[in-house]
Amino acid sequence: MPRFDDIRLLRINYLRGPSIWTYRPVLEVWLDLGRLEDYPSNKIPGFADRLTALLPALIEHHCGVGERGGFIQRLVEGTWSGHVLEHVVIELLNLAGMATGFGQTRETSVSGIYRMVFRSRDEQVARVALAEGLRIMMAAINDDPVGPQDVQKAIELIKDKVDDCYLGPSTEAIVNAAIDRDIPYIRLNSGNLVQMGYGANQQRIWTAETDYTSAIGESIASDKPLTKSLLAGCGIPVPQGQAVASPAEAWEVAEEMGVPVVVKPSDGNHGRGVILDLTRREDIEAAFDVARRHGSEVLVERYIRGEEHRLLVVGGRMVAAARGETVWITGDGRSDVRALIESQINSDPRRGDTEDFPLSRLGARDGAILSDLHRQGLEPESVPERGRRVLIQRNGNVAIDCTDNVHPEVAHMVELAARVVGLDIAGIDLVCEDISHPLGPQGGAIVEVNAGPGLLMHLKPAVGSPRPVGRAICDHLFPGDTQGRIPVVGVAGSQDPHVIARLVAWLIGLSGRYTGLACGDGLFLERRRVDARPSATWDAGRRLLMNRAVQAVVIENGAEAILRDGLAYDRCQIGIVTDLDGAESLADFDIFESDQMVRVLRTQVDVVLPDGTAVLNAADPRVAGLAPLCDGDVILYSVDPQAEALAKHQAAGGKAVIVRQDRVVLANGASESFLPGLGRLTIWRATHAGVSLGSLLAAVATGWAMGIPLSLIGAGAEAFEADLQAALASLQLSQQSLFSPEQQQA
Repeated sequence: MPRFDDIRLLRINYLRGPSIWTYRPVLEVWLDLGRLEDYPSNKIPGFADRLTALLPALIEHHCGVGERGGFIQRLVEGTWSGHVLEHVVIELLNLAGMATGFGQTRETSVSGIYRMVFRSRDEQVARVALAEGLRIMMAAINDDPVGPQDVQKAIELIKDKVDDCYLGPSTEAIVNAAIDRDIPYIRLNSGNLVQMGYGANQQRIWTAETDYTSAIGESIASDKPLTKSLLAGCGIPVPQGQAVASPAEAWEVAEEMGVPVVVKPSDGNHGRGVILDLTRREDIEAAFDVARRHGSEVLVERYIRGEEHRLLVVGGRMVAAARGETVWITGDGRSDVRALIESQINSDPRRGDTEDFPLSRLGARDGAILSDLHRQGLEPESVPERGRRVLIQRNGNVAIDCTDNVHPEVAHMVELAARVVGLDIAGIDLVCEDISHPLGPQGGAIVEVNAGPGLLMHLKPAVGSPRPVGRAICDHLFPGDTQGRIPVVGVAGSQDPHVIARLVAWLIGLSGRYTGLACGDGLFLERRRVDARPSATWDAGRRLLMNRAVQAVVIENGAEAILRDGLAYDRCQIGIVTDLDGAESLADFDIFESDQMVRVLRTQVDVVLPDGTAVLNAADPRVAGLAPLCDGDVILYSVDPQAEALAKHQAAGGKAVIVRQDRVVLANGASESFLPGLGRLTIWRATHAGVSLGSLLAAVATGWAMGIPLSLIGAGAEAFEADLQAALASLQLSQQSLFSPEQQQA
């Protein structure tokens, strides 16, 4: 067999929104197979066996066969390398923990050139997976030395990129809950700042902090003495404690309140610098130095006997609880403490250095661990005798789910604590011997209230059932069945889409909503043009959806924008399709004729919400034929009332907007009525030369679908300024009239 050169990657494009492929973001790759076009998989000796040996889980891929083993069947019978690469990349993503099941590979009009796509929530992760998948596949094709270690290296590279670029596990859990509820989301930075919902109805999260999280509450929570004072004032049990300024003062305070005590930083977190159960002066003074390194102030508190617990409160309700455990090693008479920690503790697969692990790896030189070792007469280099149990860590191992065991009075107490501090989401740390009993009789107490708590201990407990805390936060932000959406109108086609978009935005604005518009005439907020550049783009649409003032948006979507970026939104209230023209300018996307445009512009119809409406031009049977693809209602429009698609649609009780007797007519099944507020179209057209009748009908149908009063639609169409420059000048004059002559001059 000849040796094959690598497949050439001609173009790599990340489609960030719904596209011709799917509702979700995908990486689209244009491939040149070169000589491999003449060698499907069954013509490369041993290739199928070598590939399945490297990636045995390919057996789970159904492929087009629709059953387990479907892809392997295609591989053995013969399929092309672009299709194979698709499945290799998907499998690598699955093995790296970023599960995906969607991919497609299609021929283009040029022999040997294919378009391959696969689903990925992050572009950078997708690019690494593509590069590693291509490397492994080509090695298998050419029978180069490649083994499981190479696959594992590829998986680790993808995992590293996930850690660098993707959401943290706590944020991901909330976002996944939003996806399950069909709530849209937008990632606002490279970290964990995420917008859920659109425009004026959005909510933002930053890990486990939300728009409702009080800055004052956060400040209180970070001041542990103040937190304790406020809680104690409401009858919540807290440990006695005092801030100290020196090791000597720490010992004095400990003597006054009585040992054992806890020494901790006043504003630390995650248990760092906290040393428990101290009784001797030398230990307390040494603990002071450890705590000082982790916070701005050092506290000495009365030691509460029992286990550490973390209870999560969301929206005033306790939703999850986890218990900690002390960590020990057992001596073997040969290994030192450091080696025993590695072999007996850090070898636990639940422990790791990233947020994906419920438990952290431990180091013998950690301040709190070193303190406990010293109190047992040991150093990290000491070799404990065989059978001796050595305490390594008292706290920081909260990962045993105990939600179902929490006593109602304890739940009420932590809910009260969150309200007192002023946090909508709080991690409440308490210590007690038995969480299933009230705190008072057993001497338990709340020791800390934390803002922005980590969720991993509840999502992936080391022991017990995971808790749906992401869903709890999502439900807190969007109660009931709300989804944070605003009306979104998408306009697709080439017949004056910018005019339709402007007229629709005008009508929505008249109905009382603060409206954003992105179209070929620019970017508008209300009627003010804030960017004169043509704005029928993904970026412009996103700018509107991120604007907290916007109550409705209208976005023009050209075919090129859909093919290059996808739609700026996941779903819309209204989807307008005017025509299937424009193929002549899309050769770069392998589009050459209008029939191919059906697949492109159907995207606008595919994303209409179940309670939304598709507005389709009945003059083109192919556009009207998109109606069955819509999850919501359909309104057809046509200047010609005899258009073939209208009769069948109206006979089935469908709605239509047509022209009869020189008037706009609204048809609802067999019932028809003139649009009030709008007179003869001959007269209207004389003063609205820039607006075609088709554009008017599409806008009227949209206003009707949105529930705008019909008389307002008619009057609004009459008042619409078709000339953009005249409209902008009129707006400027109307704004100037609001100010005095002196203000105007200023």
